[in-house]
Amino acid sequence: MSAEEPLLRVVRGVPTAEELAALVGAVVARSRPAAAPAPAAASAWARSGRAVAAGVTAGPGAWRASGLPR
Repeated sequence: MSAEEPLLRVVRGVPTAEELAALVGAVVARSRPAAAPAPAAASAWARSGRAVAAGVTAGPGAWRASGLPR
């Protein structure tokens, strides 16, 4: 493709300036890379379970302590 050759060429019809602008906008929007989705945050339910499991230790009386409030 040379520098003098047009990027887009109308093969049929006579488009208006607005139609050409819409076409160019669609081509430009489609050629951009898609943004990476943001990582999903952990729910409050999942977050609360990790803290309880980390605080429980094995040993004498651990089963009783696991049910007590902290």
